[in-house]
Amino acid sequence: MTVATEPKYDLQSKIDEIVGEYGAKPTALIMILQDVQKHYRYLPEDALRAVAKSMKLPLAQIYGVATFYRTFTLKPIGKNHICVCTGTACHVRQAVVIVDKLERDLGIRAGETTANGEVSLETVNCLGACALGPLVTANGIYYGNMTVNKVEKMMSDVLHKKRVSETTEEAA
Repeated sequence: MTVATEPKYDLQSKIDEIVGEYGAKPTALIMILQDVQKHYRYLPEDALRAVAKSMKLPLAQIYGVATFYRTFTLKPIGKNHICVCTGTACHVRQAVVIVDKLERDLGIRAGETTANGEVSLETVNCLGACALGPLVTANGIYYGNMTVNKVEKMMSDVLHKKRVSETTEEAA
């Protein structure tokens, strides 16, 4: 699989640049993969091969880290990433209702991306802010105390690229 948006030589130089920021230290592999994923919005196979080459590490080691941590994805995600916490605190506060609403509105199931590549929906076991449950993140912005009614406002903000007005502090 080749990254369609970048010729192979540009990909390798981008990866070399990212790896170079960390001095190619094996202890920085997770941070390097985070930066690669931030750049491509996922971890393409060619990019993982380029990381292995740049760091002089076995490809199996790179894949081992990339598949072990749930934060990494090997398939493209949408331009907008919606993540719903379904951990215990959020679950008892009706997170499943939020997931159902998003799935209906977007026409996809959790773990999928809309056909136009605009939105990916994911559920996770914990986002680490239980007091704000049910908790949803949209492109890294935390929306606490989420309700079905707030979903529409959040999605409007996300899809219209407005700067999010509701932050963690306001939600608390």
